[in-house]
Amino acid sequence: MRLPLNLLCLTLSILPRTLAVFADEAYSIDYHHELLGLPQPDTTFFYKPRENEQGALLYTLSDLGVLGAVNPGTGQVRWRQILAKGDNNGEGFLRPVEGAGTVVSALGGRVDAWDAKSGRVRWGNTFTGQAKDLEVIEGHDNIKDILSLFEDAGKAVVRRLNGDNGDVAWEYVDASGDLPLQVSTNVRDIFVVTLHGSSGGYTVKVATLDALTGQRVTEYTLSTKADVHTPKDVLLVGANSAAPIIAWTDKSLKNLEVNILGKPSNLQSLPLKSSDGELTEVSVHAPTLAQSLPHFLVHSHSATSNRADVYHIDLKSGSISKAYEIPKLAGKGVFSTSSQDANVYFTRFTEDETVVFSSMSHGMLGRWPIKAENQHARLQFLHGASEVVQKAPDTYAVRSAMLSVEQDWVLVRNGAAAWSRVEGLSGVVAAEWAEIPASESLAETLEAEAHSNPLAAYIHRVNRHINDLQYLPAYLEELPTRILSAILPGDLAAPKEGVLARDNFGFNKLVIVATQRGRLYALDAGSQGVVVWGLKAFDIQAGQKWGVRSIYVDNSKSTTTVQGSQGEYIVVNTTTGRGLEALNPGQLPPVQSAAIVDSELGRWLLPIGTGGNPGHIPKDRAPKELLVVRGENGEVKGLKFEVQGHDAKPIFTWSFQPPSGQRIVEVVSKPAHDPVASIGRVLGDRTVLYKYLNPNVVLITAVSDESSTASFYLLDAVSGDILYSANHEGVDTKKPIASVFTENWFAYSLWSDEISTITSLQGSKGYQLIITDLYESPIPNDRGTLGSNANASSLDPSEVPNAGPVLPHVISQSFVVPEAITHMSVSQTRQGITTRQLLCSLESSSIIGIPRYLLDPRRPVGRDPIAAEQEEGLLRYQPVIEFDPKLIITHKREVLGIEGIIASPALLESTSLVFAFGIDIFGTRITPSGAFDILGKTFNKLSLVATVLALGAGVMILAPMVRRKQINGGTKLSPSLNITGFYPVNPMLLRGVIYYDIAALPSIISDDTSNMYPADF
Repeated sequence: MRLPLNLLCLTLSILPRTLAVFADEAYSIDYHHELLGLPQPDTTFFYKPRENEQGALLYTLSDLGVLGAVNPGTGQVRWRQILAKGDNNGEGFLRPVEGAGTVVSALGGRVDAWDAKSGRVRWGNTFTGQAKDLEVIEGHDNIKDILSLFEDAGKAVVRRLNGDNGDVAWEYVDASGDLPLQVSTNVRDIFVVTLHGSSGGYTVKVATLDALTGQRVTEYTLSTKADVHTPKDVLLVGANSAAPIIAWTDKSLKNLEVNILGKPSNLQSLPLKSSDGELTEVSVHAPTLAQSLPHFLVHSHSATSNRADVYHIDLKSGSISKAYEIPKLAGKGVFSTSSQDANVYFTRFTEDETVVFSSMSHGMLGRWPIKAENQHARLQFLHGASEVVQKAPDTYAVRSAMLSVEQDWVLVRNGAAAWSRVEGLSGVVAAEWAEIPASESLAETLEAEAHSNPLAAYIHRVNRHINDLQYLPAYLEELPTRILSAILPGDLAAPKEGVLARDNFGFNKLVIVATQRGRLYALDAGSQGVVVWGLKAFDIQAGQKWGVRSIYVDNSKSTTTVQGSQGEYIVVNTTTGRGLEALNPGQLPPVQSAAIVDSELGRWLLPIGTGGNPGHIPKDRAPKELLVVRGENGEVKGLKFEVQGHDAKPIFTWSFQPPSGQRIVEVVSKPAHDPVASIGRVLGDRTVLYKYLNPNVVLITAVSDESSTASFYLLDAVSGDILYSANHEGVDTKKPIASVFTENWFAYSLWSDEISTITSLQGSKGYQLIITDLYESPIPNDRGTLGSNANASSLDPSEVPNAGPVLPHVISQSFVVPEAITHMSVSQTRQGITTRQLLCSLESSSIIGIPRYLLDPRRPVGRDPIAAEQEEGLLRYQPVIEFDPKLIITHKREVLGIEGIIASPALLESTSLVFAFGIDIFGTRITPSGAFDILGKTFNKLSLVATVLALGAGVMILAPMVRRKQINGGTKLSPSLNITGFYPVNPMLLRGVIYYDIAALPSIISDDTSNMYPADF
C-alpha cells in the first residue's frame, strides 16, 4: 500500500527543521557574562526611552568605553555598543536628551546619538582632537541641540550640533592655550570653563558665548589662590540648571569656593564643618535639569565619619545660604541626586540604611535598612545613581544603581538588593585553567604507603579504611540519587551550590582571571561560569592597567601565582582565594615577561627583567630548557643558564633582529600541552608523510609600517637559525594580525591586497588566512636529512653534533575570509587523537571554530580529489572560506572585546574546554571530532533500562510456557511407536534429538523394541 502524497507532505512539514543542531546543548554547556565595565558616576542615570512609557531604563558609559542600557527590573542588558577598544581613562561622556528618546555620547573624537530604546545609532560625527565635555542645550521652541567641547592641538573648540542630524551649527575656537575643562549652559548663555596657567596653580577662566551664534560675549577670571593644580581639583561645574555653579576647595579643606557662572564678582566661600578630625574628601552634588530648583549638597568625609550640608541659591540676588545639615554618621557614606519636575532629592547610603531627603527641608522622606542578597554580607558603596518616585503625598520609593567596593553593580530598591552584576569581572587581561583539588590526596597516601615497610603500610591502610567509614552514611544517602540521575533525564546528582567537586569527565575546572583594575577572580567552568571567589590584589589607579605578565597554577599545591610588570606578585589559594604571599609594586625591578620553567626543585614561575635578563638565580632553580626572550630593542634572543658555584648565570646564545624597518609584534610558541598522537600522516596509498615535530621552534611576526609588509619567521630556538620565512606585501599593519602554532602546522591572518612572495599562494584583496604544514620530507616514507641516522626524530634534531638545522618541507595555502580575525587559539585534548580545531575571535564579537580539514593546505587546486585523496578526507580547494553560522561556537551571543582564548583538555578525549576573556567572559566545551566517547543528552537511558527490564520480565514469563510446550509437544508420539526399552546409541546422534525415558513414559511402552529410535524435535 502506497502512502498518499498529501499525507506524506503533511508528515514532512511537521518535522523539526534543525535536526542536525544539538539544541539541547546550545546555551546549556556554554556560559556568557555579558558585561559593561564599571559605571562612572557622571555617565550613569535612569531615563525613560519613551515619554508614554512608565518604566525607565538604566544607562551607563563604563570605564571600558561600553555604552549600554540595563533593565532595572532584572539587571539584564537591553543593548550595548562598544565605543572604544580598551579603557577610556574616564574621558567618556553620556547625556540624555529629555523628551527625545535619545542619549548622546562623546568619546575620543566621536560624538554619536543613539536611540534610547533600541540602541541604534541615529547620527554620528567625527572631529579631530579629544572630547572633554558634552552637554544638551535646551533652547526656545523645544529645540534641543548638543554642545561638545574638544581639545585639539592645544586649543579649546566648542561646537553646537543639530540634535536631529549632528550637523555643526557653529564653532568657537579658543586659541589661548588654556586647558579646556567643561561647557555649561543656563538656557540663555553658554559658558566655557578653562584652566589658565600651569600645574603649579591654575586660575579658572569663564567665557560666555551667545547661544545662537557662538560669538564670545564676555570673559572673566576667578582666582583660585593656587588651590587648583589639576582638573580633578575642580569638584563641580554645574550644567543645564537655572544657576550652574563651579566649586573647588582650598588646600586645607577648610572652605568651599563657589561661583555662579555668569556672575564674575560673585565668588563665595562656604565653610566646611568637621566634628571629628580633619576632612579627607569633599564632593558636591547638584541637579542637571533646567526646571530643577537651584539647590546643591556638599558632602564632607573624615577618616571615621561623613556628613552633608544642603545649600540654596537665590536667583535674584545670587546669594548662597545653608538650608539645613544632614547629621554625621560613622563610617563611609554615599549621596546621589535625582530630580522629578522641580523637586530635588538627595539619597544617602551607608552600610546600614538608605535615607531619602528633599532639598527643601531636613525631614526624611523615606528610610529603609540595607538588605543584601547574602545575609552575612555588608554592602559598601562608592557611588550611584538614584530615581525617587512619589507614590502618595507621604509615600516615596527609591531605586538606586550602586557600585560597591567589590566592584559589583547592585540595584537597591527601598533598601533591598534586587540584583547584582559582577562588573569588576570585566576587562580581564590574563587567565589560566586550574584543576579542582581532590577531596582526599589518595595519590600521596598510596605513595607514602609504598615507601614504608609492609607491616606499617598494612596498619596505615587499615586505619585509612576505618576512617573512611565515616563517609559511608553520606555515600549510601546519595546512592539512590546517583542511580536515578544515571537513568532519568536531568542532573539530579549535580554538585551543591557553592561546593567545588570534580566530575568523571573533567568538565568541572576553575579558571583564574586577572583584571586590568588589579582584581583576581575564580570561575567554576562546570557551573555556568559562576564566580567562586574574588579579591583585590593591588591598588591600580584610575586610567591605568595592571600589567599581568603571567599566571601560574600549581595544581599539586593548589596555589596560584600572578606576576605583575612592576615586580609585584601575589600567591593565593586556588580554591578559596585566600592570600598566601604578596609583594607590592616597586619593591623589585620591573618585569618584562615571565616563564614557567622546570628545575630540580620542580616547576616555578621565573620573572624576566627588562632586556630579557632574569638575573642570577640559585642553581637548583636553574631551568632545564632553553628560553626565548625579547631584548631591549625588541629583538628576540635565546637564553640558557650556566651554573657557576651556587648560582646559575643567564647567557644569551643567539639573537635575531628582523631587517631594517621591521619591528617584531608577536612571538608565538607551541602550547605547553600539545600531545601528538601520530608522528606521520597516512596518505591514501598507505604511505606516510612524517611530520616535522621539533618542539624548539617559535613563530615570529614582524611588520613594516612604511612599506606595508608583514614577514613571518620560523626560528629554531636552540640555534636561532631561520627554518622558514614568508613575506606579504600590501598589508594593512593597523589591522589585527593573529597567529598560532601547534603540532606540525601554524596559521596566521592579515589584511592584504597584493600577491605574497610564496609562489603557491594566490593573491587577493581582503582578509586572508594562511595555513602552513611542516613535514620532514616531500617524499612519502622518507625521513629527509634524518633518514641516514640510526635513531632519527624531529622531536629533538639539534642534538646531532656539529649538524646544521634540519629544514622542514613546507606546504602552504591561503584562504580569503569574510572578516578580520583578532585572536587565534587551538583546541586541546588529552591525547591529541581528536582533530584540532582553529579557534578565532572575530570583529563581529563572535568566536568561530574552523575544522582542520577545511584548512588543509594539501587540498587539490583546480581539480577534484582523486580516490586516494578522498580517503584522506581532502576536499577540492576553494579560495574563500565562508563562516558558516553552525561553526560559530558563541551562537547568537555578542562577546565584546575579546583579548584572548585559552583551551584545556577534558578527561574525555573527544572534548576540549574553551574560555575567552576580555570585556566579556565566555566559556564552552567543543568536540571537534564529535562526542564519540560519551552519550548525548538525547540518548534515552530510561527507555534502554525499561527495554532491558521488559525483556527480562518477558523471558521469566515465557520460559515456563516454552518449557511446558516442549514437554507437551514431546508426548505427541506416532501411534506406531512402541518403546519397550533403552538401548545404547552413538553419542554423535544425540545432538539435536530427544530420547524418551522408558520409566518416564510407562503409558507408551510396548513389547515391540524394534521401533526404538530417537524422535526428532
